[in-house]
This record gives sequence, structure tokens and C-alpha cells, in this order.
Amino acid sequence: MAEGLDYAPLLATAFAIPQFLPQLFKLLRSGDVAGLSWSWATLTSVSNAAWFVYFALSHFWTALAPSSSAALLAGALALMLARRRQARLRQAVAICAWTALLAGSFGFAGRTGLGTLLAASFVLQVIPSIWTAYRTSNPSGISRGTWLLIFAELFCWAAYGLHKADPRLIVLGCTGVTASALILARSLLSTRQDPDDSGARARARASAISPNTFGPSTHRG
Repeated sequence: MAEGLDYAPLLATAFAIPQFLPQLFKLLRSGDVAGLSWSWATLTSVSNAAWFVYFALSHFWTALAPSSSAALLAGALALMLARRRQARLRQAVAICAWTALLAGSFGFAGRTGLGTLLAASFVLQVIPSIWTAYRTSNPSGISRGTWLLIFAELFCWAAYGLHKADPRLIVLGCTGVTASALILARSLLSTRQDPDDSGARARARASAISPNTFGPSTHRG
């Protein structure tokens, strides 16, 4: 059992690389943005781009695939949501500030400074997604496939962190498992309560009509 846990990072990588594809396909197919957070997608893209730099400088080559995949696919999701009027200027300013903080930490303290700041980045990433899911009456736009993959990836990191007694991986894994479980629970609960909420879906699709990047949104996140 203990020897098997040594391969947990490889399994986590397999879950991480395609994890945004179900959400992208669902959004393309339905146009439903209810419960989706532009801030979450954008922060995920920015933070994983920074992780790519950190892993490259650390010569941790196997981690480049999941970090680059998450950066690109989450960025694509953020762009799709922005085109559907889910972005807000206040959110964009905050994300720009976070990006500048990452760049500043790297400039002043190099790889170590960047890694220290990124250790707390996952908590920052998931807060908007949880907030939006629970503030939306029927978060029908959420892809459970994406959040199941996130759950599986972070569960692997939690198990590996416990195996290696690495507190940073334990915190990362437990945070990710908890956040994913909360999103999945919200999605399942809303479906059972109102499985045929066509009104919410119609409003979500209507928001996709305007190509404006910044503008009023019916959902908070």
C-alpha cells in the first residue's frame, strides 16, 4: 500500500490534464453559465501559469504537463465566460493585483518567493467558485465531470502528502477535496430540488448574446 502511494503524483497528473474539458464542452453545448465563476477560471489560469514557471525552474518536468494544461484550458474557459458577460471590472482589477504580486514575489525572492506565494493560491482560486455556486439559485452550468476530476486529483495529492508527511501537500489536498465536495454537493442538491428549471437556463443562455467583456451580470462570483 505504501509503495503504491509513491505513484500518486502520476495518477494526480492523469486526472489534472483533462479536468477542464468537461466544463468547456458543457458550456459550448448548452451556453449555460449559471453557477460558473469567471474569477475562478481566470485565477486558475494565472496561478497555473505561475506554477509552470516554478516547476520549470525547479526542473520538475513531470509537473509541466498538468500546469500548462490547466493554464490553457482554464484560460479558454475564462475567455468564454467573459464573452458571456460574466467578467466584472472589479474582479479584473483584483486579479491583476494578484498577478502583479506573483511577479513581484518572483522578482524579489526568485523561485522560493514565488513558490511560497503559490502555496496559498489554491484557496484563493476556489473561493469564487464556491461563492458563486451557493449564491446562484440553480447552478445548472456547473460540470460535475470537471469537479470530480479536481476531487480525484487533490485526493491523490492529499494521500501523497500524508505518505510523505508533507504539510503543504496535505493542506493543498484537503482544501481541494473539501472545495470539490462542496461544489458537487451544491450541484446535486440543486438538481434534486429543481431538475426542470428552464427559466434559469433560458436566462443563462440569454446572457451569452452580448459579446461585451465587462458588464452587469445576473450571478455573483
